[in-house]
Amino acid sequence: MTTLSFKVSEDEAREIRRQAKAAGITVSEFLRRRAMGNEPGQAVGKVRCEFTGAEIFAPVTGAEPLTTESVREMLADFP
Repeated sequence: MTTLSFKVSEDEAREIRRQAKAAGITVSEFLRRRAMGNEPGQAVGKVRCEFTGAEIFAPVTGAEPLTTESVREMLADFP
């Protein structure tokens, strides 16, 4: 996994930490969600897999669920 780092003022850091805590998530997860356009407080839903019966994460509202084909497409250029 890659690490990103950047500089913020003390006030900005305090506010980022406050908002992450208010959303009940880590600072890293808060920043990832913001960068990817998801609301920081957006709850992650769970659904039951129709094939295995296992409880899995639901797709974000409005997004298509992952399929074998979509995962293959995402990994097509992976080394």
